[in-house]
Amino acid sequence: MGFIIHILVTAFTLWAATQLVAGISVPEEPLNLLYAALVFGLVNALVKPILQVLTFPVTVVTLGLFLLVINALMLMLTAYVVPGMAVADFIVAFKAALVIAVVGGVLHLIFG
Repeated sequence: MGFIIHILVTAFTLWAATQLVAGISVPEEPLNLLYAALVFGLVNALVKPILQVLTFPVTVVTLGLFLLVINALMLMLTAYVVPGMAVADFIVAFKAALVIAVVGGVLHLIFG
């Protein structure tokens, strides 16, 4: 059950990012949005830990703020993989990653 809630929360955060940040688009059909959330979750589970280990010194020096850069890169990678999803540039991805982090954090506090 936790996996389904996690995917639904991720799908909602992606939708929220498309509504709040100009320059990012995700197919708004529910199944496509869930597919994008699943791919985003897989990218975060498989690629993100490797980047976190490789960039650990930079992350420490920036007091963890570099993790937003990594999240933006993961979002850009997801947009590359998911058909119909587009991110205009890195700045848009960074803003969307910030929205995803904040909205996701609030929703994970609510839903566990």
